[in-house]
Amino acid sequence: MNDIVGNVNRRAILKAGAALGGGIVVGGMPLSQAIWAAEGKVLKVRSDGELAKLDPGHWARAVDVDVANCIYSKLIRYKPGSEWAWELEAAEKIEQVDPTHIRFRLKKGIKFTGGYGEMTSKDVKFSFERAKDGPDWGNGALDHVEIEDDYTGVLVFKTPYVPVWSVALPTGGIGHIVSEDAVMKVTKDGGDFGMKQIAFSGPYMVADWKPKQHLLLTRNPEWSGPKPGFDEIRILPIDDEKAAERAYQAGDVDFTRVSLDSLASLKTNTPANTKIEEKPSLWYYWIGMNMDHPKLKDISVRKAIQWAINVPQILDAAYAGHPEVATGTIAPGILGHRAKALVPPEGDLAKAKEFLEKAGVSDLTLSIDCQNDSVNSTIAQTVQAQLSQIGISVEVNSRDSSTFWILGMEKEGEHWKDLQLIVNGFIAAPDPHSFVTWFVQAQVGEWNWERFRSARFDELVAKAITIDDPDARAKLYYEMQDLMEESGAYRFLTNGITPFMYRTTVMEAATLPAGDPLFIDFKPT
Repeated sequence: MNDIVGNVNRRAILKAGAALGGGIVVGGMPLSQAIWAAEGKVLKVRSDGELAKLDPGHWARAVDVDVANCIYSKLIRYKPGSEWAWELEAAEKIEQVDPTHIRFRLKKGIKFTGGYGEMTSKDVKFSFERAKDGPDWGNGALDHVEIEDDYTGVLVFKTPYVPVWSVALPTGGIGHIVSEDAVMKVTKDGGDFGMKQIAFSGPYMVADWKPKQHLLLTRNPEWSGPKPGFDEIRILPIDDEKAAERAYQAGDVDFTRVSLDSLASLKTNTPANTKIEEKPSLWYYWIGMNMDHPKLKDISVRKAIQWAINVPQILDAAYAGHPEVATGTIAPGILGHRAKALVPPEGDLAKAKEFLEKAGVSDLTLSIDCQNDSVNSTIAQTVQAQLSQIGISVEVNSRDSSTFWILGMEKEGEHWKDLQLIVNGFIAAPDPHSFVTWFVQAQVGEWNWERFRSARFDELVAKAITIDDPDARAKLYYEMQDLMEESGAYRFLTNGITPFMYRTTVMEAATLPAGDPLFIDFKPT
């Protein structure tokens, strides 16, 4: 965010206003609000970390998708509200012709910025095929896209891919359509264009990006669809939710997720003109173990760690006991959610010590990597204390989000070899496939940081996406989570909840059923 308005330092004004007791008021509103109001309709929001990619086909973080929803277009998109329902976006019409074919027809007149012309079925083909081998497309379930004319095409699958309507097309990053000409110009081979600003087709475009400071989106003058509610969206990356709450109180942001351990006090002492909402989460959090590290190769060592970790204690310490204990990766309410985990939530220290004795290990020293926000740091420190009870010494490595999210990626260097324990968490789509697909063998060195390998698991992941019958499909996901837990490499923590707050004098917020923001649907008040 630009801290200078005119020739006045905004933070100095806020500090001086606070010192006067009641703040400075102009035209019936605090001066900080008056300054922003003079600039037009500005939406100031917080993201929980640094933007990693503008390339939707290679998205890495939830904020990447939040931004992609503003600057690109998909064939279909999820509507805001309390139910998972999609609507047409770039598509004028779309239909499932048979189990392996989906026909679409694009709306005419959707323009790419930068002089790259109108969106055509050629761009859809390019966008989908460049990402088809990834998990969101079923690790190769999509074979190719046939072009019938400039606006019509057919998605052709090798096998039926049931999650296409809940994962690939309406959510995540890979359903977004990019300009083939623009991508080829900057990459030569159609590969990852990272943070390059190429051609946008959504209601907004990137105007300014200062790493670790802000991302500024402004209206796209070539957008011909419904006009979004705000002239600008200013996204501030704030890793720590406590820091985000302070930023909200200071008026630096008007929309943010809140920490679970602050939720009760915020609901009791709600800031003025603020609404707090809670949504069921599609996140899943766990303690992972790098199975390839010499200290963790022995399954008995991993089992000892599993049984020594008391999950309710962690949730009490890190989340003030608000969320429920996870039974696996798959969240409650999603097909495939297990009734209970194989290892009881409280664990068993005596059993943990038995596994260590079986491994013949003593005086074990490990490291645990986590993000440096208060929640993840507390989780790591609690695990540190719990493992000390069975004689394992743990060093906590707290990292900023940009450093943390490359630790297990082989293409980013040798960090993965040093990983031992990991406090991890992913966001999913409302389909069980997106809760398990990141743990196949093909993802080792990408997102499978535990380096978990199971031929049976891979077989089940591939089979489950072809099955329509819910009961039969659910049984496969039960077994997948059993296999993960039996490996000893995972200790499931929670699926969490998503509480957030926003300023009602500024906006009417719009989110998906799990609380993810849809900024293009936010309305000014």
